[in-house]
Amino acid sequence: MKFFRLDLLTLLISLFILSSCKNQGSIGLGINNPGQVNGTLVDTSTIIVNTVKDDSVLTAPSLAKNPLGYFTDPIFGVSVSNLATDLNLPGSSAYSLPAGTITIDSARLVLSYANGFYGDSITSSYRVNVYKLNEKFVDNAPYYNTKKWNYDSSNLIGSLTFNARTHDSIKIFHIIAGAPDTLVKVPPQVRIPINTSFITTYLFNQSSTVLASNDVFQNTVKGLYITLDQTKTTGPGGVFMIKPSDSLAVYYRSVNGTTIDTAVVYLPVSSFASQISHTYTTTIQAELNNATASRNTFYLQGLGGLKAKVSFPHLLANIRGALLKKDSDIVLNRAELVVTPSPGTYVPYTPIPRITMYQLDLAHQRTSIQDGGADPRSGGIAVFGGFYISTQNEYHFILTAYLQDLLLGKTVDYGTFIAPVDNTNTSGIDIAETPQVGSRTVAVGSDKSSPLQIKLNIIYTKISTIIPR
Repeated sequence: MKFFRLDLLTLLISLFILSSCKNQGSIGLGINNPGQVNGTLVDTSTIIVNTVKDDSVLTAPSLAKNPLGYFTDPIFGVSVSNLATDLNLPGSSAYSLPAGTITIDSARLVLSYANGFYGDSITSSYRVNVYKLNEKFVDNAPYYNTKKWNYDSSNLIGSLTFNARTHDSIKIFHIIAGAPDTLVKVPPQVRIPINTSFITTYLFNQSSTVLASNDVFQNTVKGLYITLDQTKTTGPGGVFMIKPSDSLAVYYRSVNGTTIDTAVVYLPVSSFASQISHTYTTTIQAELNNATASRNTFYLQGLGGLKAKVSFPHLLANIRGALLKKDSDIVLNRAELVVTPSPGTYVPYTPIPRITMYQLDLAHQRTSIQDGGADPRSGGIAVFGGFYISTQNEYHFILTAYLQDLLLGKTVDYGTFIAPVDNTNTSGIDIAETPQVGSRTVAVGSDKSSPLQIKLNIIYTKISTIIPR
């Protein structure tokens, strides 16, 4: 009897475990009837995809990084991004001139690199030019990439030829008043020499009225305009990402009686705005001129460049019509969109590290797809996807809830898009247009001759809508 009870207990536990196991394709259904059939489907015929221009991009205020670039891409064409900046009094408050006779040794505009350089860091040489703005840079004002800045192009106040060393720290002398200067290591940055005459005119020769108020100082100096010289930048070039909160460092000597000392004063640069333009090749322009029919190739580009419109107009007919019969329906267990970069287009320029998907609402405003938003069916950033998988050369998106709602008529497709997005946000799913990514991707579209064409991998359950007695 003792062993009999043990065997019976083991049998009951085994039955319980087996009865609780479910096929992976039926997870979350909440149904179980004799009419249920599980299946898989690879669908390409219902997808229409084409390239369109992205929306205008807000580049100020409050961005973690702003692009500065001149990049000639053999597939896309030429992209240019210039920077406009503010310039503030030391400490952004009233400034008192040092006592004694002042001699400026040098001045450096410091631009600190942020992650995200895209382009040629090996063969290209860059020339950066700095000019004075003719219009005031207004802090906290909304500036878009289409803004054309008025600057004094006839008066070059600073320039530097440099190479892209965005991950190499450098050493500079740290000036200590009344003590020996010290050599210190600083994060990767470019330090542009600025004419000392500019500093003399707008700082040391200014009246006490101008130096008593940062607002008055900004009305006088206006701001700076920074651009890569297209005639003196060699090679394909590239796009740099620049951090805010840099400064114009002024190194000077003061002679006060018999005391001679060296010192440094910093004029903060706290805000940037990018002026971005794209000049496309005939290949890209041809795609933009054919924005209705599905295309064999589509193009994604950062800096407010290009995105892809994707739609599934035949989803109902091709999937439900082919799989269903009267008194039956289907439930999607998993729907995965697979996007593959075109072979030969990602060397030497790698694909965008991360892309996103979003839809338009009734007012044609960007809103999250069900699988990538606050919908309870969303699995969050880790499940939704959009990251470039280099080992597979693919991007994957989970669109189960979105496509299920399309099938059932619970949502209307006012426009669905695939677009570049910055990959530094690892805690959420971004859908807003952004200038903070400079890379691009050439992807296989609806090219039926290619095994890499954009596709939907669907796992579904076909169920009977008649409940058996």
